[in-house]
Amino acid sequence: MRWSLEAVAGFTGGTLHPGVSSRETALTGVSIDSRSINPGNLFVAIRAERDGHDFIGAAVRGGAAGLLVDRSRVPMAESSVPVIAVADTANALLDLGEAARNRLDVPVVGITGSVGKTSTKDMAAAALGSRFVTVSSEKSFNNELGVPLTLANAPEPTEVAVIEMGSRGPGHIAKLCRVAHPTIGVVTAVAAAHTEAFGGLEQVAEAKAELVEAIPEGGTVVLNADDFRVLAMAGRTPAQVLAYSVLSPPSDRADILAEAIVLDDGLRPEFTVHTPWGSGRVRLEARGAHQVGNALAALAVALRCGVDLDSATTALTEARLSPWRMEVTSTSSGAFVLNDAYNANPASMAAALQALSGLKASRRLAVLGVMAELGDRSEGEHLAITEMAAKLGIELIPFETGAYGLPAVADIDEALERIGPLKSGDAVLVKASRVAGLERLAARLTDGDESDASR
Repeated sequence: MRWSLEAVAGFTGGTLHPGVSSRETALTGVSIDSRSINPGNLFVAIRAERDGHDFIGAAVRGGAAGLLVDRSRVPMAESSVPVIAVADTANALLDLGEAARNRLDVPVVGITGSVGKTSTKDMAAAALGSRFVTVSSEKSFNNELGVPLTLANAPEPTEVAVIEMGSRGPGHIAKLCRVAHPTIGVVTAVAAAHTEAFGGLEQVAEAKAELVEAIPEGGTVVLNADDFRVLAMAGRTPAQVLAYSVLSPPSDRADILAEAIVLDDGLRPEFTVHTPWGSGRVRLEARGAHQVGNALAALAVALRCGVDLDSATTALTEARLSPWRMEVTSTSSGAFVLNDAYNANPASMAAALQALSGLKASRRLAVLGVMAELGDRSEGEHLAITEMAAKLGIELIPFETGAYGLPAVADIDEALERIGPLKSGDAVLVKASRVAGLERLAARLTDGDESDASR
């Protein structure tokens, strides 16, 4: 999406300090990262763990055509580059995202949930992309920065936008909805995630329901019928409700359901789907039985938007997920490495252990880091995962945490030593919250070897 400096200043309530020939400057996009700026971008200097104002010089050298800065930090030294000064750059970015949404007269899909929202977003974008020009959130760009950036950078011919919405506390999703104005909402699950901020599962459900309440009459809400807290949200919207179920027998409230689910040796699910638009057989590239529910949600969105069932299911066969989510790699020695290191909470950890137990292996190990932000639930949830691993016959190796009640390894090298050389018949799961950075271990285990990731 292209922007003029004058338009940006108007949308954000900013003051334009023109540089050389600024009136002819057309901004080609918006960025908050000086390392990945593209020529012609507007660089927005965000104050966070690092102050974006400290990287203005790097942004200009990278080709920034304009700067959005706090009024107190107008960089007079960069007078050749047009500057828009605002009271607060983070709020200005939200304003710019809403302005972009108002320029997009297209369906906007909002997706939230304690688990599965990124995978559902990836699959929904793939299914919609089989018919429409579709833009979606990169990776897990699902907060007050990622949502407006996704909208502001949507290409001009965009026909559908898929926006992931995360929440760190009450009111966060409502705030994102005021920017994105979603017309379709998806809630995947309510589970113990970020309970340190929410206080409990009922509070988590209230936060996720903010998306449901934002969907207008004439819109659609897609709900997980197998989660009673999610299904209860059907009474909080005037919009059409589509519910999905993977249980056997399925929920009697389900409009879209899966049956005859099987997994291949690489954990790819295959199943039959029944929908109001027809039935068909689906094979996913995404790994793990828990991805079936995410696929049903994605299909509900695509079918509701007018994608035909065959096109949508074919797209799911080819859809790949964002990095470090249930990536199964087969090493040259014949071992499996299951890299699910992007994040972790009790529900996703349990799903990953179940997936590991489904791999054909004679030795199964799980290197697990901390599940962060669980508050008072932390001790019990970690010990429950220890018990589950034992019941599944999985050797648990805690990484840099004593929360699992077992001796922990202190670093990547010690973890590799504890695992030992990988051989045929071994399967290793690597998973933790982002603070652990366990993708480094997965990289060391595979050592760049992706000899047969499709197995």
